[in-house]
Amino acid sequence: MLSNVSFAYSWVLYFLIIIPFLVAWYIWQGRKKQAAIIYSSLKIFAKIPSTLKEKLRHLPFALRMLALIFLIIALARPQNYSAGQSVNAEGIDIAMVLDISSSMLAEDFKPNRLDAAKQVIDNFIKGRTSDRIGLVVFAREAFTQCPLTIDYSVLRNLLSDIKSGMVEDGTAIGNAIANAVNRLKDSDGKSKVIILLTDGVNNAGEIDPVSAAEIAAKFGIRIYAIGVGTRGEAPYPVQTPFGIRYQMMPVEIDEALLKKVSEITGGQYFRATNNRALQEIYNKIDKMEKTKIEITSYRNAKELFPVWLEIGFLFLLLELAASSTILRKLP
Repeated sequence: MLSNVSFAYSWVLYFLIIIPFLVAWYIWQGRKKQAAIIYSSLKIFAKIPSTLKEKLRHLPFALRMLALIFLIIALARPQNYSAGQSVNAEGIDIAMVLDISSSMLAEDFKPNRLDAAKQVIDNFIKGRTSDRIGLVVFAREAFTQCPLTIDYSVLRNLLSDIKSGMVEDGTAIGNAIANAVNRLKDSDGKSKVIILLTDGVNNAGEIDPVSAAEIAAKFGIRIYAIGVGTRGEAPYPVQTPFGIRYQMMPVEIDEALLKKVSEITGGQYFRATNNRALQEIYNKIDKMEKTKIEITSYRNAKELFPVWLEIGFLFLLLELAASSTILRKLP
């Protein structure tokens, strides 16, 4: 009954010290008290067995002491606390924008740029907990592969389905940003972010990337742009009548444009030249854009004194009943 219990008035428990003194006084008084009928010798009663009433003669005093103990504990107000936590998370809305043009099949990343990007994005998604994440893919056109969601299993499945050739080849960076902005502009997230990954130069689409970035900035959306590709040339698979052959192609990334797009929105530009560098970039963005979580601890007090009070009065009533009936003493 006293496990995980605290007392509102713990000083009251000091009154329990009087219990041993009362017991000692009771024993002393019992020895001092003379019998109501005096005999010259008690030998004639030696073989007479003790009755139940005689064996229980100290029961009223024991009940009185128990009642006193429980009443003192009740006065100290025992309480049981249940603790807990409430979690308040300020979520971030993130649009992952992925280039799926044919150049993403270059194998300067292993197994290629697209598959390496998909793996790193998948790891990024697994590391989030309460953020809404959407997925936009683009080549000559841009479309939403997955709207903003917290159902990460669905998002990851849709990510795994992405492949080059889903749309006509090209690189429409402006259209991709605009599509992502359209997904984020009406969200109520505390922070809105676009993570754009591309390996080329804007050569398609109706929307200028800089104009799209300016629109994003007006809606409070930050853009983190990532250029993927080694420096110099990269092996690119080419289908021939004799099977796939590899051709060294120059790596052309419009870094000036990507830097400007990021700076306009208060974001940052990164360059990844291999798988490890790409993973480190996403890890860095992950740390920069962490959900703010507030944890509030609380304790609820449950009053336990009524139980102790009831038991104390029960012992007191039993003591009065016993003393007035079967264990009543002669005057």
